[in-house]
Amino acid sequence: MKAITVKQPWATLIAEGLKEYEFRTWKTKYRGEILIHAGKSIDKKAMKKFEYLNLEYPTGCIIAKGNITDCVEVDNNFRKKLLEKDKIIYSGVIKCKEWKGYGFKIENIRKISSIPIKGRLSLWDYQEDYLV
Repeated sequence: MKAITVKQPWATLIAEGLKEYEFRTWKTKYRGEILIHAGKSIDKKAMKKFEYLNLEYPTGCIIAKGNITDCVEVDNNFRKKLLEKDKIIYSGVIKCKEWKGYGFKIENIRKISSIPIKGRLSLWDYQEDYLV
């Protein structure tokens, strides 16, 4: 099964169903099941912004499972759509108009019991029978 490593608090926001797009500078043709891995690195500024949610932000483990259903190029029209969805969660992408990249749409998110594991760059393969 494919996995993607995401910094905290973004990984938890995805796992909680609050963030439905994960952003990268590269696009993917992959569609299907994806594991959300909370990396060891933390976006400290963003962590402060989301303290009010009182969520747990584990690191170095897989925390959720979902499906990548689309890969959207980030342009001004897409930024407007994100602004309508949630200007707080998507503020970085909305404000940084010169940033070029892609949003991976992640749907059908389900939190799972955390699985400690070291993450990797890009999409990576994780094999474990009980996750299927």
